[in-house]
Amino acid sequence: VWGIMGAAARIVVSVGGSLIVPDGIDTSFLRAFTRLIRQEAAQGRRFVLIAGGGKTARHYQEAAAAVTALAPDDLDWLGIHATRLNGHLLRTVLRDIAHPVIITNPDEIADVPERAAVVVAAGYRPGASTDLRAVQIARTAGAKRLVNLSNIDFVYRTDPRTDPNAEPLREISWRDFRALLPPQWTPGLSAPFDPVAAAAAEEVGLEVAVLHGRHLEELARYLDGAPFRGTRIY
Repeated sequence: VWGIMGAAARIVVSVGGSLIVPDGIDTSFLRAFTRLIRQEAAQGRRFVLIAGGGKTARHYQEAAAAVTALAPDDLDWLGIHATRLNGHLLRTVLRDIAHPVIITNPDEIADVPERAAVVVAAGYRPGASTDLRAVQIARTAGAKRLVNLSNIDFVYRTDPRTDPNAEPLREISWRDFRALLPPQWTPGLSAPFDPVAAAAAEEVGLEVAVLHGRHLEELARYLDGAPFRGTRIY
């Protein structure tokens, strides 16, 4: 099973919903991403892919909110089910090398057979983002590296959408990174990595690389230990 044996070859990849479903489902991204995962898996690497909710989650959350007042749990559950739908999409397009069951409870990774090259995971229960679930899975699987694929090239000191002079950060410590974040997680929070997950990652000594998912050559470079365009948090 996926205990600690062989942990050095394991990488957790958080695949942002903004990549899977930017508006409609992006089949060109899925084609390029699954090609890379297959190539890397053929070289002996093992992946846990955890899907985000993206626009699918937001569309459902906004629709529900337009009809009735929503509790935070309601928002979270809609987001969680969106991650599960996106996760099923990833598992389906990798079905020949993927574990047949999607992981929702992070502890379930310990029961996956060692032969599984790819495990797909999704949201578990309210109160946390898939970032935290990715960290929890990495801890249980003994993975030392977590890749956060999203629609930004770097972590910035300020929001580049509102600050044209925002400074990109190529490396940052967990302490300094956490100082850039709000103290708590809220459903739909837009941040490179959620604050609860950041605290958990620091606690277990996990390295996180924030990369733009449209530039998959940078993911390949990071996996090979080569210089890459993105941010390393450690």
